[in-house]
Amino acid sequence: MAATTFNLADLFEAAADEWPDRDYIVDERTRRTFAEMDRRANQLAHHLQSQGIKPGDHVGIYALNRVEWVEALWAIFKIRAVWVNINYRYVEDELAYLFDNADLTYLIVEPEYVDRARSVAPQLPMLVIGDDYEKTLASNSDARDFAPRSDDDIYLLFTGGTTGMPKGVVWRHGDVVMALGGGIDIMSGEKVTSPEGFVEKGRTGFPLVSYPLPPLMHGASQWSVMAQSFVGNKVVLRGKFDPADVWSTVENEKANLIMITGDAMARPLLDYVATNTDKHDLSSLFAVSSSAVLFSQSCKEQFIDLFPNVVITDAVGSSEGGANGITMVGKGMQSKGGPTIKAGRDSVVLGDDLLPVKPGEMGRLARAGNIPLRYHKDPEKTAATFVTAPDGRRYAIPGDFARLEEDGTITLIGRGSVCINSGGEKIFPEEVENALKAHPEVFDAVVVGIPDDRWGERVAAVVQARPGTTPTLESVQEHCRAHVAGYKVPRQLTLVDQMVRSPAGKSDYRWAKQQAMIDAGIEG
Repeated sequence: MAATTFNLADLFEAAADEWPDRDYIVDERTRRTFAEMDRRANQLAHHLQSQGIKPGDHVGIYALNRVEWVEALWAIFKIRAVWVNINYRYVEDELAYLFDNADLTYLIVEPEYVDRARSVAPQLPMLVIGDDYEKTLASNSDARDFAPRSDDDIYLLFTGGTTGMPKGVVWRHGDVVMALGGGIDIMSGEKVTSPEGFVEKGRTGFPLVSYPLPPLMHGASQWSVMAQSFVGNKVVLRGKFDPADVWSTVENEKANLIMITGDAMARPLLDYVATNTDKHDLSSLFAVSSSAVLFSQSCKEQFIDLFPNVVITDAVGSSEGGANGITMVGKGMQSKGGPTIKAGRDSVVLGDDLLPVKPGEMGRLARAGNIPLRYHKDPEKTAATFVTAPDGRRYAIPGDFARLEEDGTITLIGRGSVCINSGGEKIFPEEVENALKAHPEVFDAVVVGIPDDRWGERVAAVVQARPGTTPTLESVQEHCRAHVAGYKVPRQLTLVDQMVRSPAGKSDYRWAKQQAMIDAGIEG
């Protein structure tokens, strides 16, 4: 069957028909071919219909990375329902907010999380992964006999961000496949012009083995899985992140590409492989891709030293804006803040007048073209993020500041919502964090602004030290002065045993600020 729309389920079914016997998904417990996945997703889809799930209804997936997560994804899309990603690290209050805000009508849940889910939504119908799940699938038809689908079907992604409660980003299938699912080549800007183009693209190369490490409840991994699915590639999943297991899995599954989320994954992976170089055959690996969070230059260069023949890329994007661009990682490419990227198709830097800035100027990173419709049930944030410029173009502007360089590349500066204002100077935490992470005694770092009587805010560094070391404020300041202007150098150092981050590896700035303020004796 050739796909007739850019609907995500149609594109998956086209791949299943093209490569039915090819390995598709592998986890710790099992593996599925494309045909097996398609049949089981059909069975689950029929069960959901029997439970009264209709097109447009919201079905949650609450689980670690596993085969059933992806089965549920396709089953929900097959019947034109809307899936909802559940952050498995949420506690009861956060879950209660999400379940209510997301308008859940049904939940597919891993056994580990059943009690928590039932405590906040006792009346919500649930299917528990395990014996009940398998019996349910076995009792339903595996026929692919569903109603026609549309590019306008809804894909809903809840993103936790760094500064607020979860927000649901509402996409059309036809837009999200272009913005995030491989429909536009982020390097060349080439766009797939017809639904059949994905299978055609898959026919031109040999099948790859992709291993996304972040949780599937995070958008970057979902998009990675979908993009690989449409072109016939194999995807490896593991439930929880463990550096030794990651490298063993790369060896055993002959993984070609691993995807990470910045330093939160890169540093423990590098520390392990640096001291265990003879334990694993990693010759199958030829690409490492990072996205979603800060990937510091020091980590990039360690990867280059350990894997000189591996292509390393740093991709920039967001749940609201899609893929903005990418950079190939090389030695000595230190930039001010985040990476300097080759802009993706429709990515621009806009000034306050919502018009593109001139080279050398700073503004906010934006993207036109295939962008979301809105935030779910939040017209105020929708109006602030999805705007129409004076020239009539509609843009997604998530809030990242950037500078347009003379050669047309874009340098990421930082997120405005966590910008520090010290004596009238704007300081973007990511730039200082990038400098801090090159310090030999710093394992992880988050930079925040805390109240200061003279400057309004002062720069405070919250640092997790490398084992056996105790960095001092003086050594940190001396190191940072070689990389950033003096007013950006931390004036306070707070050491913590363990950095708190989101499941996606994003910095928890609220937690870090609280730690810095406690250390400074400031109430707030």
